[in-house]
Amino acid sequence: MLNVKFHVLPNGKIIGFSVLGHCGYEESGKDIVCAAVSSVVYMVINTFTDILNIEVKNLFIEEGRLEFILNENDEIQARTLLEGLKLHLVGLEEMYPKNIQINYVEV
Repeated sequence: MLNVKFHVLPNGKIIGFSVLGHCGYEESGKDIVCAAVSSVVYMVINTFTDILNIEVKNLFIEEGRLEFILNENDEIQARTLLEGLKLHLVGLEEMYPKNIQINYVEV
């Protein structure tokens, strides 16, 4: 199962996320759920770093684990993009509850 954790401030604003594990929907290379999550996560990261040029506090990527955290004083564009990511991943969780689990961690 793929575990997604959104890192939120006490006021509920998302400042980052982590993704751990594998979806297990299908074998590697054929897993459409994993492909959907990977695609949207990398799109969000690339938008922050290469399009919006927003400074990232923490970015860690290795096989089966990814963590992305912004500084608390990020721009409003950053929060909007993270809310869009959450909406997309919650939709995938609803469609594939055996493969994706979403939690929230207050930081």
